Amino acid sequence: MKQHRKIIISGGGTGGHIYPAIAIAQALKKKDPGMDILFVGASGKMEMEKIPAAGFEIIGLPVTGLKRAFTLKNVGVMINLLLSMIKARNIIRVHKPDVAVGVGGYASGPILTIAARKKIPTLIQEQNSYAGITNKILAKKTDKICVAYEGMEKFFPQDKIILTGNPVREELENIETKREEGLKYFNLDPGLPVILILGGSLGARTINESVWKHLDLIAGSKTQCLWQTGKLYYAQALEKTATLVTENLKVYEFIQVMDLAYAVADLVVSRAGAGTISELCLVAKPAILIPSPNVAEDHQTKNAEALVEKEAAILVKDQDAEQVLIRKALDLVENKNLLTDLARNIGMRAIKNSAAKIAGEIITLMNQ
Repeated sequence: MKQHRKIIISGGGTGGHIYPAIAIAQALKKKDPGMDILFVGASGKMEMEKIPAAGFEIIGLPVTGLKRAFTLKNVGVMINLLLSMIKARNIIRVHKPDVAVGVGGYASGPILTIAARKKIPTLIQEQNSYAGITNKILAKKTDKICVAYEGMEKFFPQDKIILTGNPVREELENIETKREEGLKYFNLDPGLPVILILGGSLGARTINESVWKHLDLIAGSKTQCLWQTGKLYYAQALEKTATLVTENLKVYEFIQVMDLAYAVADLVVSRAGAGTISELCLVAKPAILIPSPNVAEDHQTKNAEALVEKEAAILVKDQDAEQVLIRKALDLVENKNLLTDLARNIGMRAIKNSAAKIAGEIITLMNQ
């Protein structure tokens, strides 16, 4: 086996891109501990913090996204794209990767474009049921496309598609053994149901507002809630709950031990990002999904609908959430039969060992 083989993994912007990328890198290291893995992300985005925290090196590109409305800001976007292409060329020249991998997000465009021009094998991973614009463009020149949903030939050349599922964090395997540990960690009553409310790593405004506008309902219920507000809404959430005298609502900016949070949850309330949905499938947790309206091609709604069609999740529209979300969640967590059905159906959608499968495809490209 060739020693010190080199991989570049590019992309990011959101946890939905970052955590699968880390999972792929970890799977590659398991297969070849001596492998040299470099990440390339977008400067100023969360990957510049999360990737080093996971033990990997990362370089940032100045790339940013085009504004949808006509604006002079897009001139700056094009300048940043040109600068990113130049920097990507230098990264490829210096690092000399055996394979370049794109996981979606702005940074994957320049790296994979340059890699393809240099005849370096390339692989992209599409997490969503509706392909992102960057991956649709890259698909024409890439060698392999790993997807999480069936029917993706409507976006990509069928002969390049491999159904692998979405990689998820390693610690989410076998969470059913961690419930007691989770109850102690969060100081929860084992006799009361638990709702895990995920406001995202940065914060989902609609979900957070739905919670704090119905704090009285939560406080008066026989339900416990773990509420991750996200960075942008944490201070406001603390202010809203400062006078709330209750033990059944626990507020966090970010939950670091998601394995324990999933282990204790009877119901999860969340956006419908591809990474989160893959985690919910793997841990087989009933969910109410509130798709974000602020994403490209409304792909979160399509992600959620793919589960709703299989009776594997409940969908609440963003514009309805403030009025109905908390009442629906409090009612659903008491409906044991429906929770059981949702858990069974969503668990059937899980594709396991996704990171290892993708790592295997990358190594196959190397060997070719």
